[in-house]
Amino acid sequence: MSVQRGELALPGDAQRLLLHSCCAPCSGEVMEALLAAGIDYTIFFYNPNIHPVKEYELRKDENVRFAAQHGVPFVDADYDTDNWFARAKGMENEPERGIRCTMCFDMRFERTALYAHEHGFAAISSSLGISRWKNMEQINDCGHRAAARYPELVYWDYNWRKGGGSQRMIEISKRERFYQQEYCGCVYSLRDTNRHRKAQGRERIRIGTVFYGDDGGDSGSG
Repeated sequence: MSVQRGELALPGDAQRLLLHSCCAPCSGEVMEALLAAGIDYTIFFYNPNIHPVKEYELRKDENVRFAAQHGVPFVDADYDTDNWFARAKGMENEPERGIRCTMCFDMRFERTALYAHEHGFAAISSSLGISRWKNMEQINDCGHRAAARYPELVYWDYNWRKGGGSQRMIEISKRERFYQQEYCGCVYSLRDTNRHRKAQGRERIRIGTVFYGDDGGDSGSG
């Protein structure tokens, strides 16, 4: 483990962290870094955006397995897709990183912050920002906005990409041979990714078939 990993510390007087996780590949490095620093944390899996349910179960099950492997508590939140689709109404054709993604991050962080408030966590964070496919400022804005609802809660906007974090994310994913997501997660990102593939003469995404180490690629998860 690097020195930088060992220097991690929660903000303020926080003693426990509730870590929102979108998937095992994105959270692997974050989880190992927190463990190396001796930080007490729990995984919170709330991702109603992921479509279809087969993809959702694949991502969740790998995260459950990796958490169990390290003895990390895992909270499996609701898969309330109806709520997500209701909030996405009118944003179906928005581009990636646009207002639909802001809505999605807001929704997930709001539920994370509520759970933290109800269960005595003073800090929340997320593995979403480690992916190079994501807008870190957009993610952090949503996290801070959600935490601001509760006076005792803070959003930890640590940059998990720095100090080689993004590279270790790939290394851990290959070591564990995690399932490699080929699109962000929602039905609209799946649609747009398949459109892009078709334009390139490539076949459509086949869910559950690509794993890290097969081709050495990065994922567009989240």
